[in-house]
Amino acid sequence: MNATDVPAIESRLLTPGKIQAAHLERLAVVYVRQSSVQQVQDHRESTALQYALRSRAIAWGWPPERVLVLDQDLGRSGASIEGRVGFQQLLAEVSLDHVGIVLGIEMSRLARSCRDWHQLLELCALFNTLLADQDGLYDPRQYNDRLLLGLKGTLSEAELHVLHQRMNEGRLNKARRAELFNHPPMGYVRLASGELSIDPDQQVQSVMHLMFQKFQELGTLNALLRYLVRNQIRMPIRAIGGAEHGQLQWRRPNRQTLRNLLHHPLYAGAYTWGRRPVDPRRKVPGRPSTGRKVAAAEDCQVFLKDRCPAYITWQRYEANRRRLAENRNRADAAGAPREGSALLPGLIVCGVCGQRLNVHYGSPRSDAASHPHYRYACTRNYSSYAAPLCQGIAGRILDDMIARLVLKALEPAALELSLAAEADMTQERQRLERHWQQRLERSQYDSDRAGRQYHAVEPENRLVARELEKRWEQALIEQRAVQEAHERFVHDQPAELSEAEREAVIRLSGDIPALWHASQTSCDERKQVVRYLIDKIVLQAPMDCEMADVSVHWAGGYVSHHELRRPVARYEQLRDYESLSKRILDLREQHRTSAQIAEQLNSEGWHPPKRRSTFNPGMVRSIFYRRHLATPRPAAYALKPGEWWFGGLAHELQLPHPTLYSWMRRGWVNAKRLEIGQGRWVLWADETELERLRGLRACPKSWHAQAQAALLTRPTPWPADLSKV
Repeated sequence: MNATDVPAIESRLLTPGKIQAAHLERLAVVYVRQSSVQQVQDHRESTALQYALRSRAIAWGWPPERVLVLDQDLGRSGASIEGRVGFQQLLAEVSLDHVGIVLGIEMSRLARSCRDWHQLLELCALFNTLLADQDGLYDPRQYNDRLLLGLKGTLSEAELHVLHQRMNEGRLNKARRAELFNHPPMGYVRLASGELSIDPDQQVQSVMHLMFQKFQELGTLNALLRYLVRNQIRMPIRAIGGAEHGQLQWRRPNRQTLRNLLHHPLYAGAYTWGRRPVDPRRKVPGRPSTGRKVAAAEDCQVFLKDRCPAYITWQRYEANRRRLAENRNRADAAGAPREGSALLPGLIVCGVCGQRLNVHYGSPRSDAASHPHYRYACTRNYSSYAAPLCQGIAGRILDDMIARLVLKALEPAALELSLAAEADMTQERQRLERHWQQRLERSQYDSDRAGRQYHAVEPENRLVARELEKRWEQALIEQRAVQEAHERFVHDQPAELSEAEREAVIRLSGDIPALWHASQTSCDERKQVVRYLIDKIVLQAPMDCEMADVSVHWAGGYVSHHELRRPVARYEQLRDYESLSKRILDLREQHRTSAQIAEQLNSEGWHPPKRRSTFNPGMVRSIFYRRHLATPRPAAYALKPGEWWFGGLAHELQLPHPTLYSWMRRGWVNAKRLEIGQGRWVLWADETELERLRGLRACPKSWHAQAQAALLTRPTPWPADLSKV
């Protein structure tokens, strides 16, 4: 070997044979990535090795200014391309044919996902771009190199899953010992030993117990939220980050926080891990925190009862969850009491299909403010399958019956209720007074502490003294505001009931019907009382009968059955219609007038349909026509063949009187008015005319003005010999 051949050999070693002039004309890209910020801070040698790849590119022949370092992805995971600006720029440069070689300390630094890795591999093969790592140089166009690169990408993704599995198993093992916590929820603190403990602040504990007690009394989230806002009660939150980490803050109550409070099993002493699993189908691209759903305590990965300090019992926690589920406005739940004068929404179940009946309020009337009209109806099959309505009933009739049953059930406990009402009002006022005293004590402490800080500073240090003086003044202002708010509270609600108030409470509680019907008692309060006593009401109300069967399922399991007479629309729906018709016929045979018959029926206790409470002469005559029981009355005019009295023709055609009057005005019926007697109407219609009128009766309303209805609206002329009176 000649000495002149040594430089050529060293040159081949420095510049591998796979690197061609076309590669050197383009950029050399060094990709630098660490998976987390902690790795960037603690594993600096790995970062230094990646930056050193720039020297390798220069040694292989690239000018320093043609070496591009992409380090925007430091602290980013390689599990996905999402959020990795550096990797996205690398793909863009390769696809623009600007890159001759891509260098990375390991292929796992480029991508931990086979999808992203093979996308880069395809682009490099298409644009003749080389890949290099710590182990060697690869040309993705060659079979062996491509096979090796594909295997490295698969191993890189598998390694990611192995790492995740190890970490998850470690966390899960710690969770099984009830030692793994993210951050303590409201009302709890983390001790120095890592254990969870109830917040030592007595006001925090008092407010937490108050919220659980009031939900048990009020029953809905909205009622609890309104109670907290009305009494100026704020929620104790300890900051979980920032400069005020761990500091107690009092924030305004909100619905979502109260909902989380009542659903969290930790407040019942149960430790859970995995309450918010991720559903990949619900994830939103670009938002890594999405896709989570809240699992029930029993469905969590780790569920350990009686492992943490508790505010409520497990039985109370389950009762709260059931109450929240029942408050949902769904077909399978009773729902929370809502606005409206109806007493039983959500409690009535159809005895035919098993669905809950809905409330339908009627059109406004002059007395709608005091006695609105409403109706319970089963509309599920109608709205879902266009099937006929199962059944329905007038709302006020059923409400009055249930109210009587509820008042009768409460009557034996009148004295006990009066004493309990007095005790509850006294306890409620004492509870609120205790809360205000704690607020006053806290504001006093904050102002005293600010004063001590101000007095402890050196007078010459005015830079600090001025700021502490502002804080002291602000604390004094807040203390004065709390004192004034407490004075207003004491003026509106004294801590103790006066003797007159105590006597009024006992008197009203003892007279439960008067308390029930009092104007101060709201509809929501009546609904709440009914829900305490009744679980559900099963209704059987056939559309063709005035009698309805009502089964009341009381709290505790007792079921009572009742029969209810309801208003109906037609006489045929009356249960005693046959007996009523026979009674009217008997009175008619006694030569009594319609007025006398109506008076007799009212005295005997008969009731007409709909909401009319008494009979009148017109109703009696109507029953004669309906039952064909009308006796001939003397008349000054004798009907000729084909002639009808107005009411007779309307009955023959089963046509409402206003419709027949409309046909007469339009000239669709032959009619004349007598000049004798009371000016009664006489109409003419032979068999042919009756067929035409029946066809017109069956004709849809929209056809009356159409050309195809012209023959039906053109009457046959009245015969001349019959038209003369």
